[in-house]
Amino acid sequence: MTITARKCTTDDLPLLQKMSIETFYETFKNQNSPENMKAYLERAFDVKQLTRELTHPSSEFYFVYSNGEIAGYLKVNSNDAQSEKMSEDSLEIERIYIRSKFHKQGLGHYLIHTAMEIAAKQNKKKIWLGVWEKNDNAIAFYEKMGFIPTGAHSFYMGDEEQTDIIMTKTLL
Repeated sequence: MTITARKCTTDDLPLLQKMSIETFYETFKNQNSPENMKAYLERAFDVKQLTRELTHPSSEFYFVYSNGEIAGYLKVNSNDAQSEKMSEDSLEIERIYIRSKFHKQGLGHYLIHTAMEIAAKQNKKKIWLGVWEKNDNAIAFYEKMGFIPTGAHSFYMGDEEQTDIIMTKTLL
């Protein structure tokens, strides 16, 4: 199996929108009401919203491919693009999603290592992310990757307030 990643550009906007909606829906459709899911997808992955994120100078998106087929994506933020105020030596992994048919192929590990490489190039000392408190599989994966719980913040799925655990990994 060949795994590669490619940084996204504004030309990738239609595919990024499609991947964002597909992977988020696959991941969370069974734990949220259809109304809240629809409201979130329409707001978070609107073309204007994604364009703002994609063109922000402190945000980067990467597609990951398995044997040439798009399998998921990664979004990282630094500086003022981070969704929480963190120290200047921190890089946020805001989104890391793998299409379900590519689960258990090492792509999550690959994207975490990609984020660590980006952080190292930017001289960051920590990477962090927020993960839904009910997403046990993701929490276990991040713990295996060396992340530890360091806080929490609210995440809104439509009109429902949910809690994300903030997990942090210190880089050597």
